[in-house]
Amino acid sequence: MILKEEEIDRKLFCGFIRHQVVDQCLRRENNKWVVRSDPFVDDWTEEDYQTLIGCLRNTAHTDGFVYGAFLNDVLKGFVSVERGFFGGENLYYDLSSLHVSEDMRRKGIGKELFLAAAEWARKQGAKKLYLSSHSAVESQAFYHSMGCVDAAEYNQKHVEEEPYDRQLEYVL
Repeated sequence: MILKEEEIDRKLFCGFIRHQVVDQCLRRENNKWVVRSDPFVDDWTEEDYQTLIGCLRNTAHTDGFVYGAFLNDVLKGFVSVERGFFGGENLYYDLSSLHVSEDMRRKGIGKELFLAAAEWARKQGAKKLYLSSHSAVESQAFYHSMGCVDAAEYNQKHVEEEPYDRQLEYVL
């Protein structure tokens, strides 16, 4: 379901579980991706939720794509894509977030959200989706299964904000 700016608030995320226990991550070493143990728990603080809500509201306000997956009226996954081209040849649309609640992972929700985002971006005239993706091997396996590859061109803003992320693209 497409989410409107006014629908995006803290209450929307009450049943959403961000929690992710991470151990194995991809790291770039000597121009190759290698798997390294780097254990941590990824979760959102209240401040993180407020930042996320502001970003998603801005995406909706600027005619981007914010799409949610619900179970019994509870948000269980969401994806966002920023409107507007970037890249040297203006090929990319930025897939700015894709998250599935911990209790609903590995059930196909991520795939449906990803494909909805790709279809929306394609209809806007984009040629590729750009993703600054979490380095956890599980996240990387998902994006690989969707057909994502290393980005031909990096968005420096994403690289600076999340230096451990892997920069990917998906051809539409």
